[in-house]
Amino acid sequence: MTDNTLIEIKGLRLAYGENQVLNGIDLSVPRGKLVAILGASGCGKTTLLRMIGGQMRPDAGHVKVEGQTIHELDDDALYRLRRKMGMMFQKSGLFTDLSTFENVAFPMRELTDLPEPVIRDLVLMKLHAVGLRSANDLMPSELSGGMMRRVALARAIALDPMLIMYDEPFAGLDPISLNVIANLIRRLNDALGTTSIVVTYDVAESLKIVDYAYFISDGVVIWGGSVEEVKASQDPFVRQFVDSLPDGPVAFHYPSKTYGADLRLSA
Repeated sequence: MTDNTLIEIKGLRLAYGENQVLNGIDLSVPRGKLVAILGASGCGKTTLLRMIGGQMRPDAGHVKVEGQTIHELDDDALYRLRRKMGMMFQKSGLFTDLSTFENVAFPMRELTDLPEPVIRDLVLMKLHAVGLRSANDLMPSELSGGMMRRVALARAIALDPMLIMYDEPFAGLDPISLNVIANLIRRLNDALGTTSIVVTYDVAESLKIVDYAYFISDGVVIWGGSVEEVKASQDPFVRQFVDSLPDGPVAFHYPSKTYGADLRLSA
Protein backbone atom coordinates (compact mmCIF):
# COMPACT_ATOMS: atom_id res chain seq x y z
CA MET A 1 0.00 0.00 0.00
CA THR A 2 1.64 3.25 -1.16
CA ASP A 3 1.37 6.66 0.52
CA ASN A 4 -0.82 7.76 -2.38
CA THR A 5 -3.34 4.95 -1.77
CA LEU A 6 -6.14 5.62 0.70
CA ILE A 7 -7.98 2.30 0.32
CA GLU A 8 -6.54 -1.11 -0.54
CA ILE A 9 -8.81 -4.12 -1.05
CA LYS A 10 -7.25 -7.55 -1.58
CA GLY A 11 -8.86 -10.96 -2.09
CA LEU A 12 -12.14 -9.81 -0.52
CA ARG A 13 -14.72 -12.58 -0.20
CA LEU A 14 -18.16 -12.69 1.36
CA ALA A 15 -21.08 -15.08 1.05
CA TYR A 16 -24.66 -14.97 2.27
CA GLY A 17 -25.20 -18.66 2.86
CA GLU A 18 -24.55 -20.31 -0.50
CA ASN A 19 -24.78 -17.00 -2.37
CA GLN A 20 -21.20 -15.85 -3.04
CA VAL A 21 -21.51 -12.05 -3.29
CA LEU A 22 -17.83 -11.06 -3.30
CA ASN A 23 -15.51 -13.60 -4.84
CA GLY A 24 -12.02 -12.14 -4.54
CA ILE A 25 -12.25 -8.37 -5.07
CA ASP A 26 -8.96 -6.55 -5.70
CA LEU A 27 -8.90 -2.78 -6.12
CA SER A 28 -7.30 0.39 -4.75
CA VAL A 29 -8.51 3.98 -4.39
CA PRO A 30 -5.93 6.80 -4.69
CA ARG A 31 -6.09 9.79 -2.36
CA GLY A 32 -7.90 12.83 -3.67
CA LYS A 33 -9.54 11.00 -6.56
CA LEU A 34 -13.15 10.34 -7.47
CA VAL A 35 -13.64 6.64 -8.23
CA ALA A 36 -16.73 4.90 -9.59
CA ILE A 37 -17.63 1.29 -8.83
CA LEU A 38 -19.95 0.16 -11.60
CA GLY A 39 -22.01 -2.96 -12.09
CA ALA A 40 -25.49 -4.37 -12.44
CA SER A 41 -27.93 -4.30 -9.53
CA GLY A 42 -27.14 -7.02 -7.00
CA CYS A 43 -23.48 -7.46 -7.99
CA GLY A 44 -22.17 -6.53 -4.52
CA LYS A 45 -21.46 -2.79 -4.86
CA THR A 46 -23.28 -1.72 -1.69
CA THR A 47 -21.83 -4.70 0.20
CA LEU A 48 -18.38 -3.42 -0.75
CA LEU A 49 -19.18 -0.02 0.82
CA ARG A 50 -20.31 -1.76 4.00
CA MET A 51 -16.99 -3.58 4.11
CA ILE A 52 -15.08 -0.29 3.80
CA GLY A 53 -17.14 1.22 6.61
CA GLY A 54 -16.68 -1.82 8.83
CA GLN A 55 -20.37 -2.73 8.98
CA MET A 56 -19.57 -6.22 7.72
CA ARG A 57 -16.62 -8.56 8.12
CA PRO A 58 -15.17 -10.50 5.18
CA ASP A 59 -14.94 -14.26 4.97
CA ALA A 60 -11.45 -13.80 3.49
CA GLY A 61 -9.19 -11.02 2.29
CA HIS A 62 -8.98 -7.52 3.73
CA VAL A 63 -9.92 -3.86 3.39
CA LYS A 64 -7.28 -1.34 4.46
CA VAL A 65 -8.08 2.34 4.96
CA GLU A 66 -5.14 4.61 5.75
CA GLY A 67 -3.09 1.45 6.27
CA GLN A 68 -5.47 0.06 8.90
CA THR A 69 -7.12 -3.31 8.32
CA ILE A 70 -10.79 -2.60 8.99
CA HIS A 71 -11.93 -5.98 10.32
CA GLU A 72 -9.00 -6.10 12.79
CA LEU A 73 -9.89 -2.80 14.52
CA ASP A 74 -11.55 -2.76 17.93
CA ASP A 75 -14.72 -0.71 18.39
CA ASP A 76 -12.96 2.46 19.56
CA ALA A 77 -10.48 2.44 16.68
CA LEU A 78 -13.22 1.71 14.14
CA TYR A 79 -15.37 4.59 15.42
CA ARG A 80 -12.39 6.96 15.27
CA LEU A 81 -11.81 5.98 11.66
CA ARG A 82 -15.49 6.27 10.79
CA ARG A 83 -15.45 9.88 11.97
CA LYS A 84 -13.23 10.56 8.97
CA MET A 85 -15.82 9.08 6.60
CA GLY A 86 -18.99 10.57 5.14
CA MET A 87 -21.82 8.53 3.66
CA MET A 88 -24.62 9.52 1.31
CA PHE A 89 -27.20 6.75 1.46
CA GLN A 90 -29.09 5.35 -1.50
CA LYS A 91 -32.43 6.85 -0.40
CA SER A 92 -30.93 9.90 1.32
CA GLY A 93 -31.52 8.48 4.82
CA LEU A 94 -32.70 11.78 6.30
CA PHE A 95 -34.35 11.82 9.70
CA THR A 96 -37.97 12.54 8.79
CA ASP A 97 -38.79 14.30 12.09
CA LEU A 98 -35.83 16.68 11.88
CA SER A 99 -35.56 19.80 9.76
CA THR A 100 -32.98 20.24 7.02
CA PHE A 101 -30.84 22.23 9.46
CA GLU A 102 -31.11 19.62 12.21
CA ASN A 103 -30.26 16.78 9.83
CA VAL A 104 -26.97 18.42 8.86
CA ALA A 105 -26.24 19.46 12.45
CA PHE A 106 -26.81 15.93 13.77
CA PRO A 107 -23.29 14.50 13.16
CA MET A 108 -21.71 17.70 14.48
CA ARG A 109 -23.63 17.44 17.74
CA GLU A 110 -23.09 13.69 18.08
CA LEU A 111 -19.40 13.58 17.25
CA THR A 112 -17.96 16.94 18.32
CA ASP A 113 -18.03 19.36 21.27
CA LEU A 114 -18.49 22.42 19.10
CA PRO A 115 -20.58 25.25 20.59
CA GLU A 116 -23.99 25.90 19.04
CA PRO A 117 -23.01 29.22 17.35
CA VAL A 118 -20.18 27.42 15.53
CA ILE A 119 -22.47 24.52 14.57
CA ARG A 120 -24.99 27.01 13.19
CA ASP A 121 -22.37 28.70 11.01
CA LEU A 122 -21.01 25.35 9.77
CA VAL A 123 -24.46 23.98 8.93
CA LEU A 124 -25.35 27.08 6.93
CA MET A 125 -21.98 26.84 5.18
CA LYS A 126 -22.61 23.21 4.17
CA LEU A 127 -26.15 23.98 3.03
CA HIS A 128 -24.87 26.95 1.05
CA ALA A 129 -22.39 24.62 -0.68
CA VAL A 130 -25.30 22.53 -1.98
CA GLY A 131 -27.51 25.53 -2.77
CA LEU A 132 -30.02 25.05 0.07
CA ARG A 133 -29.07 27.60 2.73
CA SER A 134 -32.51 29.23 2.53
CA ALA A 135 -34.22 25.84 2.91
CA ASN A 136 -32.72 25.17 6.34
CA ASP A 137 -36.11 25.22 8.13
CA LEU A 138 -37.89 22.86 5.74
CA MET A 139 -38.77 19.30 6.75
CA PRO A 140 -37.80 16.33 4.54
CA SER A 141 -41.47 15.91 3.54
CA GLU A 142 -41.34 19.41 2.05
CA LEU A 143 -38.32 18.65 -0.13
CA SER A 144 -38.21 17.28 -3.66
CA GLY A 145 -36.19 14.14 -4.37
CA GLY A 146 -33.28 16.17 -5.71
CA MET A 147 -33.33 18.52 -2.72
CA MET A 148 -33.32 15.56 -0.32
CA ARG A 149 -30.21 14.22 -2.04
CA ARG A 150 -28.53 17.61 -1.67
CA VAL A 151 -29.34 17.74 2.05
CA ALA A 152 -27.93 14.21 2.38
CA LEU A 153 -24.81 15.39 0.58
CA ALA A 154 -24.47 18.37 2.95
CA ARG A 155 -24.73 15.97 5.90
CA ALA A 156 -22.13 13.65 4.37
CA ILE A 157 -19.60 16.51 4.22
CA ALA A 158 -20.58 17.97 7.61
CA LEU A 159 -17.29 17.00 9.29
CA ASP A 160 -15.02 17.53 6.25
CA PRO A 161 -14.28 13.79 5.90
CA MET A 162 -11.21 12.37 4.21
CA LEU A 163 -13.48 9.82 2.43
CA ILE A 164 -17.02 10.23 1.12
CA MET A 165 -19.01 7.23 -0.12
CA TYR A 166 -22.07 7.63 -2.34
CA ASP A 167 -24.50 4.72 -2.69
CA GLU A 168 -26.47 5.10 -5.96
CA PRO A 169 -26.59 8.92 -5.76
CA PHE A 170 -28.29 9.27 -9.18
CA ALA A 171 -31.08 6.71 -8.77
CA GLY A 172 -34.59 8.02 -9.35
CA LEU A 173 -33.58 11.60 -10.17
CA ASP A 174 -34.85 13.68 -13.07
CA PRO A 175 -32.16 14.79 -15.58
CA ILE A 176 -31.76 18.27 -14.08
CA SER A 177 -31.45 17.06 -10.47
CA LEU A 178 -29.12 14.29 -11.61
CA ASN A 179 -26.74 16.74 -13.25
CA VAL A 180 -26.86 19.03 -10.21
CA ILE A 181 -25.93 16.17 -7.86
CA ALA A 182 -23.21 14.87 -10.19
CA ASN A 183 -21.57 18.28 -10.52
CA LEU A 184 -21.78 18.85 -6.77
CA ILE A 185 -20.02 15.55 -6.08
CA ARG A 186 -17.17 16.54 -8.40
CA ARG A 187 -16.87 20.11 -7.10
CA LEU A 188 -16.99 19.13 -3.45
CA ASN A 189 -14.40 16.39 -3.95
CA ASP A 190 -11.98 18.94 -5.41
CA ALA A 191 -12.83 21.79 -3.02
CA LEU A 192 -12.48 19.66 0.11
CA GLY A 193 -9.47 17.72 -1.16
CA THR A 194 -11.24 14.54 -0.16
CA THR A 195 -11.44 11.08 -1.74
CA SER A 196 -14.78 9.89 -3.10
CA ILE A 197 -16.30 6.55 -4.09
CA VAL A 198 -19.46 6.54 -6.19
CA VAL A 199 -21.32 3.23 -6.38
CA THR A 200 -23.74 3.28 -9.29
CA TYR A 201 -25.08 1.54 -12.38
CA ASP A 202 -25.36 4.90 -14.20
CA VAL A 203 -22.30 4.65 -16.42
CA ALA A 204 -22.99 7.65 -18.66
CA GLU A 205 -23.35 10.11 -15.80
CA SER A 206 -20.52 8.78 -13.67
CA LEU A 207 -18.01 8.89 -16.54
CA LYS A 208 -18.62 12.64 -16.79
CA ILE A 209 -17.24 13.28 -13.29
CA VAL A 210 -14.97 10.45 -12.11
CA ASP A 211 -11.22 9.97 -12.50
CA TYR A 212 -11.25 6.18 -12.48
CA ALA A 213 -13.79 3.37 -12.81
CA TYR A 214 -13.98 -0.26 -11.74
CA PHE A 215 -16.49 -2.69 -13.27
CA ILE A 216 -17.72 -5.51 -11.03
CA SER A 217 -19.54 -8.70 -12.01
CA ASP A 218 -19.96 -12.08 -10.32
CA GLY A 219 -18.14 -10.81 -7.25
CA VAL A 220 -14.87 -9.84 -8.96
CA VAL A 221 -13.42 -6.79 -10.68
CA ILE A 222 -13.83 -7.45 -14.39
CA TRP A 223 -12.05 -4.33 -15.56
CA GLY A 224 -10.63 -1.05 -14.26
CA GLY A 225 -9.17 2.05 -15.83
CA SER A 226 -9.29 5.82 -16.32
CA VAL A 227 -12.24 7.45 -18.06
CA GLU A 228 -10.23 7.68 -21.28
CA GLU A 229 -9.37 3.98 -21.04
CA VAL A 230 -13.00 3.08 -20.37
CA LYS A 231 -14.16 4.92 -23.48
CA ALA A 232 -11.47 3.26 -25.61
CA SER A 233 -11.90 -0.23 -24.17
CA GLN A 234 -13.12 -3.04 -26.39
CA ASP A 235 -13.76 -5.37 -23.44
CA PRO A 236 -17.22 -6.96 -24.04
CA PHE A 237 -18.36 -6.32 -20.46
CA VAL A 238 -17.30 -2.66 -20.53
CA ARG A 239 -18.85 -2.11 -23.93
CA GLN A 240 -22.16 -3.63 -22.84
CA PHE A 241 -22.36 -1.20 -19.92
CA VAL A 242 -21.06 1.90 -21.69
CA ASP A 243 -23.23 1.36 -24.77
CA SER A 244 -26.27 0.03 -22.83
CA LEU A 245 -26.39 -3.11 -24.93
CA PRO A 246 -29.14 -5.66 -24.11
CA ASP A 247 -26.95 -8.62 -25.08
CA GLY A 248 -23.50 -9.36 -23.71
CA PRO A 249 -21.70 -10.92 -20.73
CA VAL A 250 -24.33 -9.60 -18.29
CA ALA A 251 -27.30 -11.93 -18.69
CA PHE A 252 -30.90 -10.79 -18.26
CA HIS A 253 -32.06 -14.06 -16.67
CA TYR A 254 -31.02 -15.19 -13.20
CA PRO A 255 -29.02 -18.47 -13.43
CA SER A 256 -31.41 -21.43 -13.59
CA LYS A 257 -32.18 -24.72 -15.24
CA THR A 258 -33.46 -24.55 -18.79
CA TYR A 259 -36.99 -23.28 -19.27
CA GLY A 260 -37.96 -26.61 -20.81
CA ALA A 261 -36.74 -28.50 -17.74
CA ASP A 262 -38.86 -26.31 -15.43
CA LEU A 263 -41.92 -26.83 -17.61
CA ARG A 264 -41.46 -30.63 -17.52
CA LEU A 265 -41.18 -30.53 -13.72
CA SER A 266 -44.47 -28.69 -13.42
CA ALA A 267 -46.30 -30.99 -15.84
